[in-house]
Amino acid sequence: MKFKWVAFMALSLSVIIGCGQTATPDSARPVTGANAASETAPKSAAVSVQDFAGRTVSFQAVPQQIVALSSGEMDIVYALGGQLVGRPTTSAPLAVKEAEKVQQIGTTHGIDLEKIALVSPDLVLGNHPMNTKDIPSIESIGAKMVLTSANSVEDIKKQIALIGQLLQKDDKARELIGSIDKKLTELQHNRAAEKPRVLLVYGAPGAYMAALNNSLSGDILVMAGGENIAADYPKLENYPQYAQLNTEKIIQSDPQLILLMSHGNPETVKEGFVKEMQQNAAWTSLDAVKQNRIEVLPSDLFGTNPGTRVIEALDLLQKLLQSAK
Repeated sequence: MKFKWVAFMALSLSVIIGCGQTATPDSARPVTGANAASETAPKSAAVSVQDFAGRTVSFQAVPQQIVALSSGEMDIVYALGGQLVGRPTTSAPLAVKEAEKVQQIGTTHGIDLEKIALVSPDLVLGNHPMNTKDIPSIESIGAKMVLTSANSVEDIKKQIALIGQLLQKDDKARELIGSIDKKLTELQHNRAAEKPRVLLVYGAPGAYMAALNNSLSGDILVMAGGENIAADYPKLENYPQYAQLNTEKIIQSDPQLILLMSHGNPETVKEGFVKEMQQNAAWTSLDAVKQNRIEVLPSDLFGTNPGTRVIEALDLLQKLLQSAK
């Protein structure tokens, strides 16, 4: 089967890349500066953090007017007890109901500077490195940009810690991180000796790619106890968290479960993928196909950074993996 992925990548991957699928350098861990605020410090206290790009960003007071360019950061801000004045533009239902009436201001791959200026933000949360180019524009309207990204569960925990420092919600941040750690420990204890073999696919009819372990979805799969059969596939040059599907290797690995990620209609996505598979009779020999274990994952949990809802993503994958045994 021939998968036509080149034309599709530039359009659909801009969504998932813009939501945090970019490598985070080890040195870019959030740290508190000399004047960083504590949980009990007054709201006028200065705060300083180091973002995922290694930039030190300082505020004279705790940011009150906050804009988030992606859903993961939006979720984290509200989970910490904060609010936004600007949120990502989307037509999909919001998991964060409190943000429904908040001004939409574009996304990480296309900001609307005019709308951002209208809400007069102190802080704009963007993606590293995608929004690096937007820093001068954001600073020109009197705001500051803090860059984060999420390629792993660990990255999400770092995002929570950094945003917690910005909002002087360190105790709440530790609580949220503790909940994620508790879930990871639970998964570790319940992990089967033999990991189910999984093919994790991102795309839409006519254009599909395999998610690698250095992607957020790939990392969630590993944390939930699955074996990513595409873990050693050559990464795509422009999208290093993904690889071209290799029919021969897939058939050799014989996945027990095929998981699809897309921003389209779940049934349409599944039907399109099954149709692609039917073009190569060898796919019908796969265990996942014979057992009808082809599932479309929720786009709000796997097509983007789910923020603190990564616990829900881990729970869902664990159940799917158990069904494949």
